[in-house]
Amino acid sequence: MRYYAVGWQAWVFKMEDHLNRMGYTDREEKSILEVLGRGLLREFPNPSRAGCPPSDVLKRIANHDMPLSEAEIWLDHLGSCSPCYRDYLDLQAANRNRRQWAVFAVAAGILLAILVMGRTLTSKHNELPSARTAVLDLSNRSVTRGVEEGSPEAPIEVSRYASRLDIQLPLGSPDGPYEVRLTTVQGEQILAASGIATINEGTTLLRIEVGLSQAGPGPYVLQIRRPTLGWNSYSLIVH
Repeated sequence: MRYYAVGWQAWVFKMEDHLNRMGYTDREEKSILEVLGRGLLREFPNPSRAGCPPSDVLKRIANHDMPLSEAEIWLDHLGSCSPCYRDYLDLQAANRNRRQWAVFAVAAGILLAILVMGRTLTSKHNELPSARTAVLDLSNRSVTRGVEEGSPEAPIEVSRYASRLDIQLPLGSPDGPYEVRLTTVQGEQILAASGIATINEGTTLLRIEVGLSQAGPGPYVLQIRRPTLGWNSYSLIVH
């Protein structure tokens, strides 16, 4: 048995069985039992509260915290005492309210977590365009030939999440096709791409699509050239 059958409830079960045998519909049974329940609230006054169980016992019964074997000694009284029946209903209602508030608190917590997660994802999404496009200004950088020579200047820094490079080529660079590759400092090629440079207000801009996620964090060499010509090398740090 999954719930308590205090005196009035045991009596209700008997009445239900009796009404079923008499062929009453579910609606008719419910109406009759509601009237009988209202009668129990008034027809068994006990102003002196004689024989009433302690409040903690009644609370445990109402909250289903007491085994039926322990509650049985109170069943007859609870089925014939209107004040105890009212207290029992009040305690059950309070218990339902606590459960409802607990469910509400859990739901509110879940909703808050979803909102926070949504704001975090939105914030990260808004940051992605700037993280995906990296601007490399080579306009005033000195050019070295080959991988081994390197450059005395500070390395260029770029995020490994970049998927496009906007490369401002050294001053005076012509427009047209260019080849770009990324190598390790030992000369091993990591990736290669190509693009068409354009000149706008004296700046030669080369835009290429790359996948720097292929490169782990660390030092590399960025190499750029026009087809058939030698490579110009620039030190680069991926982070």
